[in-house]
Amino acid sequence: MKYEDTWDLEGIFSGGTKSPALQEKVKTIQAEMKAYEETLSTLDGKGDMPLETFLTLLQQRETIGKGLGQSATFIKMWHDAYMNDEHANVVMGQVMKINSEMQKLSNTFTKKLVAISNNNWEALLANEVVKPLAFRLNEIRDQGKRLLSEAEEKLIADLNQDGLAGWSDLYDTVVSIMTIPFTDKIGKTTELSVGQAMNQMYADPDPEVRKQIFENWEVAWANYAPIFTDTINHLAGYRLTLQKAHDRHHHLVEPLEYNRMTKGTLDAMWGAVAKNKQPFLDYLQRKATLLEMDRLGWQDVDAPIALGDFEPTTFTYGEACDFVLEHFESFGPKLTAFTKHALENRWVEAENRPNKRPGGYCTSLPEFEESRIFMTFTGSPSDTSTLAHELGHAFHSHVMKDVPYVNRRYAMNVAETASTFAETIINNATVTNAASTEEKISLLGSKLEGATAMFLNIHARFLFEDAFYTERAEGVVSETRLNELMEAAQKESYGDSLESYHPHFWSSKLHFFIDSVPFYNFPYTFGYLFSLGVYAEYMKQPEGFEEKYIALLQDTGSMEVEALAKKHLNVDITKEDFWVAGIELMVADVDEFLNVTEDIAKK
Repeated sequence: MKYEDTWDLEGIFSGGTKSPALQEKVKTIQAEMKAYEETLSTLDGKGDMPLETFLTLLQQRETIGKGLGQSATFIKMWHDAYMNDEHANVVMGQVMKINSEMQKLSNTFTKKLVAISNNNWEALLANEVVKPLAFRLNEIRDQGKRLLSEAEEKLIADLNQDGLAGWSDLYDTVVSIMTIPFTDKIGKTTELSVGQAMNQMYADPDPEVRKQIFENWEVAWANYAPIFTDTINHLAGYRLTLQKAHDRHHHLVEPLEYNRMTKGTLDAMWGAVAKNKQPFLDYLQRKATLLEMDRLGWQDVDAPIALGDFEPTTFTYGEACDFVLEHFESFGPKLTAFTKHALENRWVEAENRPNKRPGGYCTSLPEFEESRIFMTFTGSPSDTSTLAHELGHAFHSHVMKDVPYVNRRYAMNVAETASTFAETIINNATVTNAASTEEKISLLGSKLEGATAMFLNIHARFLFEDAFYTERAEGVVSETRLNELMEAAQKESYGDSLESYHPHFWSSKLHFFIDSVPFYNFPYTFGYLFSLGVYAEYMKQPEGFEEKYIALLQDTGSMEVEALAKKHLNVDITKEDFWVAGIELMVADVDEFLNVTEDIAKK
């Protein structure tokens, strides 16, 4: 079936970033915020809060939150799809200013929750309407105890627009104007966008093409590194200052709180990864042999494996959509029906063209209670996996429509559960249905790219970021030192098994420059391994599992992850055993890959 590969943005706000409807929405939000402020002003912050006022405040917060989310998401979508639209930054600045004002009001609300007596608080939570919201409301109240005075928090919110958020925006702007030169076999040089260069560098079957782009890629990021050095230092310095002011005296306290997990769980996960990575290093060495190399370069880790006359599987966008739908159907009707609706209604921006930002994501339009997906589709199996991955995110958001709005804020680590689960369905199906040994090798290789990313690449990101924040607490970290930390982290994670490394990876990876979430990377590995645990349960008893799966997803916004795992999987994730069990599922794929390639490797 034919599917459009561009978003339908007109159905959100007609007229793009200069949309009159968007400006009308902004005015409506401002009026709603004024009403919210007036409700807050009826409370002196010293006594009890009437139930009626409490419920009114919750409803007002929901309405404003959805409106701001709808507006900000639309502008981001437009900007990322058309990065040459200068007005997008202007309108985003307008919405960010309003968001800053709302943050001040949210802090006021939280301070008033903190001031409520314990007896009144328990009485509020006992109400039948409020009771299902208790976990999240307790979380807000507990975190509110870290807040400074109302005046200080207002100042922080004002400064953030030109501080944390401003530095993150600067990074996006610089990346949007960067280009990477590529010279083809007939001598024609093309200036590729960062997104186009990244896709071709990792997916092109020609090692010389990958090498040329990687060398030019490293030079380009080095040229802009002085800007990015300032940017990452200011982001981290700003964040560390705020953390200290809010009584968080280690850089991991905030990301652990955000992800609703303990340090013990994080240590158990990375401990299991560090002790069980050898099979994946063996896989990389075998891949190098198959590609007729002594060792892989950084740019070769995700290269497609095509042996003999076999050509790597490629898809049109429509074929990829049909492929995903076909195999989602083997899991459950609700996931399939949702995916079909999303694809037919142009929820996905996938066109391969210039002036798009790199990478992929899933975002929400909260007033529509819908999601949208951004990616650049080039036809590779990994792009098909990315499509499935982002559709998994969207399905997670979809099933949360049935829970109260307050309970829909699930953390990033469990957010990766649904996406990775969906991706696993597709990857397993492709390997199982391989028509030849060569195709099976190629598909296993694609599947193991995900495992090596989670266990090696993201581990390197964590090691780098942990070391960087430790040193940044003592002062500014130079570009040379950032490169040293990055390369040391890569060598530790990859066991010094690669021919070349990417010292400027810290500057090329968007995740280090995102302002909203500190330590954006480790949740991917958590979600990947956690989803493998869920998938293992599905394989034991597939009949009717979709309903159990949905029940787990619906709890992700209202439980700590240790409790979530205990309730739905009956496991203790503070122990390495749980994480090792997930790793072993992928080790089985490594073993299969080594077995089917053994004779070929000997030739």
